[in-house]
Amino acid sequence: MDMPEQDAIVIIGGGLAGARAAEGARDAGHDGPLVIVAGEAALPYIRPPLSKEFLAGDAGRDSIDVHPAEWYEERRVDVLLGRRAARLDPSAHAIELDDGRALRYRRALLATGASPRRFGGPGADLAGVHLLRTVEDSVALRDALRAGRRDVVVIGAGWIGLEVAAAARGYGNDVTVLGLETVPLNVAIGDDAGSVFAALHREHGVDLRMSTSVAGIRGEGGRVTGVELEGGDVVPADVVVVGIGAVPETGLAEAAGLEVDRGVLTDAAFRTSADDVYAVGDVASVFHPVLRQRIRIEHWANAENAGRAAGRSLAGEAVEYDEIPYFYTDQYDLGMEYSGYGVLAAGVVPVFRGDRDAREFIAFWLRDDRVVAGMNVNVWDVNDAVQRLIRSRAVVDPRRLSDPAVPLEALAAAAG
Repeated sequence: MDMPEQDAIVIIGGGLAGARAAEGARDAGHDGPLVIVAGEAALPYIRPPLSKEFLAGDAGRDSIDVHPAEWYEERRVDVLLGRRAARLDPSAHAIELDDGRALRYRRALLATGASPRRFGGPGADLAGVHLLRTVEDSVALRDALRAGRRDVVVIGAGWIGLEVAAAARGYGNDVTVLGLETVPLNVAIGDDAGSVFAALHREHGVDLRMSTSVAGIRGEGGRVTGVELEGGDVVPADVVVVGIGAVPETGLAEAAGLEVDRGVLTDAAFRTSADDVYAVGDVASVFHPVLRQRIRIEHWANAENAGRAAGRSLAGEAVEYDEIPYFYTDQYDLGMEYSGYGVLAAGVVPVFRGDRDAREFIAFWLRDDRVVAGMNVNVWDVNDAVQRLIRSRAVVDPRRLSDPAVPLEALAAAAG
């Protein structure tokens, strides 16, 4: 398939960000050829349920699709399933696919995402050791968990690790979580808020072992039997899940000579260092006009919102992306939303409003008495007010912020 350079948009990556970019480009008036090069054999789908309700068996396969197949036909979006870009040539405005075909483009978008970081020690390739990124990964893990009464060891105490632990306990498995940090999630939300999740998992029977290093994964006959800790102790395991972060898929960009630094570097309109090449989603480190620095965000809302904005930018619309980062989690009976700038919240002791012991509260992170991040736990319909407080940069009295008698909506309204 050779397409005229003058009007074709090619999106490399068939995840949520790529699908939303196609949607944004069409909505912004792009009427020319529009192609998604999708590395997987499935149409674009949403990934958060893979470690939450889909993994837990509470959601069907169709529920995670971004769009039904008819949408792509109606919007004239050509999705090349199971195809990957082997080479990007910005000077020729050309993309070579892994089957040898060449696509020419007017503008190209890198939405190649990230891959789960593999365990670097021995035993990583044993049967029964799981990574979680694709729907196939989630189905395989669900099949391994659903019978229950198995020894499950999760390496990593971040969001993926804790969500998997909750799902595994829901199936009646014995679960051990191993984390390097002193408190789970301390990199994301700090020790004070992270301790809430530590208590939650311990109350649900998880053996949570923090400040723990893994030496290797043991097996017999090619199948996992346990996880060896530094010091020699072995935790029995029928199933091991590795959740130790993700690595942006920058290889294509690096080979093409684009500027890369822990992500493909872009401006606030998603433009990279190469003419007519853009980047968005997990792979992109995007300049944020509020922070005045680049940030790379791996959460669902960034793929959702930034994907649409990148599509509008591809179509020629003036874009300066300044959304406040947002993510959520569901674990057992705890639901949480977080909005804010993690880079500004790092190291800050949060102000709490509500009942932490009952796990019904809002946490606020402040710098110079300005709210830079907020997290609502089992408290709903407040995220818009939290985001207004953050965006306003208004000085807020921490005592009023922590006082449930002072309506949060009033503080947000006063902040503008």
